[in-house]
Parts: sequence; structure tokens; C-alpha cells
Amino acid sequence: MRSIFTLAMCGFLLLSSSPLLAGEADVIDVKVVKVDADVYRFSVTVRHDDEGWDHYADRWDILDMDGNKLGSRVLMHPHEDEQPFTRSMTLSLPMHVKKVRIRAHDKLHGTGGAEMVVIIPQ
Repeated sequence: MRSIFTLAMCGFLLLSSSPLLAGEADVIDVKVVKVDADVYRFSVTVRHDDEGWDHYADRWDILDMDGNKLGSRVLMHPHEDEQPFTRSMTLSLPMHVKKVRIRAHDKLHGTGGAEMVVIIPQ
């Protein structure tokens, strides 16, 4: 019985350290502040179980509603001990853009986690 328990625990520990279990990077909050006529400051909160340099949330993107990339914030290192985390960027948007979609990216899975759509303040 003890050896079955030991094998089960070893299997669980092996699987729980698998990079596939960290999942995709999720955008969980976005704040947008207008700072000039067509310039906005985006503060984006991302959650991802970063697992070192080979599997971490490495950027987030701002897209228009047609999927065109308007800007990206590159994340230079893992945030293993800071989850969720928030990073900001300032971006000039075309005047016709009224709402945007924000998605996160991680080094292993790419995009695919939870995204958010936000209305651009006027």
C-alpha cells in the first residue's frame, strides 16, 4: 500500500511540474486613462503560472476589433513570485478606434488565454 501511495505521489509531482499545467496567460484587468488627444495609458493585469525562462508570460497585445495589432508591451522576465502582475504602456490610437481587445502571450502556448475588451475613454 505504501509503495502505491509513493508511486501516486511521484506521478502527481511529475505532472504538477509539467510546463503544460501552467496554462495560458490570462488578462484579468485593464485600466485605460486618456493622457492626450489620441494618447492613452493602458495598465494591464496578467495572471500566469510562470515557470522560469522557458515558460512565462512574455507580452500583452492591444488589438482593434478587426484583430489588427495596435501595440505590444514586452515582458522581459518571469514573474514567478508576483502573480497576478500589472504593467503599463502609453499608446497613440487612431481616432476611429472606440474599443480594443487585450490579449496576453506566453512563451510556451502563445496566445489563447482569457482576453478583455475595453471601451476607449473619450
